[in-house]
Amino acid sequence: MLVARTHTCGELRADHAGAEVVLQGWAASARDRGGVVFLVLRDRSGLVQVTLDDRCPPEALTVAKAVRLEYVVQVKGRVERRAGRANEAMATGEIEVIATEVEILSGTRPLPFALDERGAEASEEVRLKHRYLDLRRPHLQRNLMVRHRGSMAVRQALDALGFVEVETPILTRSTPEGARDYLVPSRVHPGHWYALPQSPQIFKQILMVAGMDRYFQICRCFRDEDLRVDRQPEFTQIDVELSFCSRDQVLEVAEQVVDALWREVLGHGIGEVVRMSYHEAMDRFGVDAPDLRFGMELSDLTEHLGQSSFPPLRRALDEGGAIKAFVLSSGADASRKVLDGWTDFVRNYGLGGLLWGKVKPDGSLSGPAAKATDEPSTLLDALGAGPGDLLLLGAGPRDRVNAGLGRLRVHVAKERDLIDEGLYRFCWVLDFPMFERDEDEGRWVAAHHPFTSPRADHMELLGTDRMNEVLSDAYDLVCNGSELLSGSIRIHREEVQQKVFEALGISPDEQQARFGFLLEALAHGAPPHGGFAFGFDRLVMILTGATSIRDVIAFPKTTSAQDLMSGAPSQVGAQELADLHVRSDVEG
Repeated sequence: MLVARTHTCGELRADHAGAEVVLQGWAASARDRGGVVFLVLRDRSGLVQVTLDDRCPPEALTVAKAVRLEYVVQVKGRVERRAGRANEAMATGEIEVIATEVEILSGTRPLPFALDERGAEASEEVRLKHRYLDLRRPHLQRNLMVRHRGSMAVRQALDALGFVEVETPILTRSTPEGARDYLVPSRVHPGHWYALPQSPQIFKQILMVAGMDRYFQICRCFRDEDLRVDRQPEFTQIDVELSFCSRDQVLEVAEQVVDALWREVLGHGIGEVVRMSYHEAMDRFGVDAPDLRFGMELSDLTEHLGQSSFPPLRRALDEGGAIKAFVLSSGADASRKVLDGWTDFVRNYGLGGLLWGKVKPDGSLSGPAAKATDEPSTLLDALGAGPGDLLLLGAGPRDRVNAGLGRLRVHVAKERDLIDEGLYRFCWVLDFPMFERDEDEGRWVAAHHPFTSPRADHMELLGTDRMNEVLSDAYDLVCNGSELLSGSIRIHREEVQQKVFEALGISPDEQQARFGFLLEALAHGAPPHGGFAFGFDRLVMILTGATSIRDVIAFPKTTSAQDLMSGAPSQVGAQELADLHVRSDVEG
């Protein structure tokens, strides 16, 4: 018969010796040594050893002999110090529970995979199909506990800063935010559809118009897009917006929230957060989410090698491209096989190849990079390279050079074990381009979203032939090469928002059809406001060291957007579709 437990498995310690306890959990181990049975009982809090020997009632020993792995068991007994050496692998290793009563509450079918660390050897498909078993594994439970502690720390930090949590609709209207919407048909309005929110962007801006002043929400968002290891069709976002704020005030709030999160989970703050512009990040690191845990910054050699006659460089220069390089200290030991592999790596980012050069002990340069100039010593001086170093150089269109060398920089650092995984280095990347050119459609599109404010000194460029020069008041917080947060100061004046829509080729009729309620709100006294959103799943990934976002979400989808445990998405009956005024042309 089930009775109230007195303790959890993982909380018992030496000072509980002599206590009568009731424990409940799963059998993580069951060993029958003839006249002695050892059960290791597990719950969310940890493990404890239960011992049954000649000190225990015979009926308890009989039941214990029938226990198998992952049976659900209730134990009554007495806590005693271990007679022998403590088990240092268990937090409860100084004690054991001498059972007076054992009851099997439920059994189990044969397990599809082991629930200890060997379980990781099972395919992800098998583990996701039996997610309720996978989640019993200690490291996944730890991830979910970190997620819980993180969300509580965020709420407490924002509450202390005067923010109010407000829920926004899940069923809303379709607005463009960079990905396809998940659509829900309306039964009571035939032919009309709701959209699941890609973010609460418009609603949080309307809350500012409504005078809420400081809002936050830990909310679910939905995007129908191609998935990767760090993407899910439904994800969690920490959404924050505040009124009457400067950019610096917004950044300060964000830093305080992240610092509180780091202190709660890791026990230390985030330290200094450096700031750099988007263009500086691209120049120095080739990417807009730089990893600052190591050096090897990119150097622009376009002017230095501007007179080079070496064909790969000359061609890039004549076509208006760029030449950049970075130095791998003591990297001259790289084999030709490794260098060929790095060359193939940069080709994935559109570069035609990679020029490398090894600095010999006498200071001379060998390899293809030696052909870049008639005066190799000046090149080495420009890069700060010396004997034993390796030069890695790329030439071509600037965006491809940045992408190829920027990604290679991180790839090489990981291969050469140059990154201290225990470090967390943060930076703000500011002043992003406002617009990007969509060459396929022949028009400008919003680089962030269309509600981002242009920088005040760039307003006059809207709608001109200098749209490529417009910078936005947008910002990203980056940690160890991953974007944690993205945000911006918003447009709070109706006429500016209309001007941005026009610059994006959105006609007045389309503006009203898609964003009329926002424009109407902005016309009724909107305060200056700005905000940001954290990808909470990615935050937890970084805090736990997980390699997949699926390891920090209780019930994730696969990369084909399926829930293997529940079988979603699934087909529905013809009558259900008819009730929604929807017809399926796909055969079952």
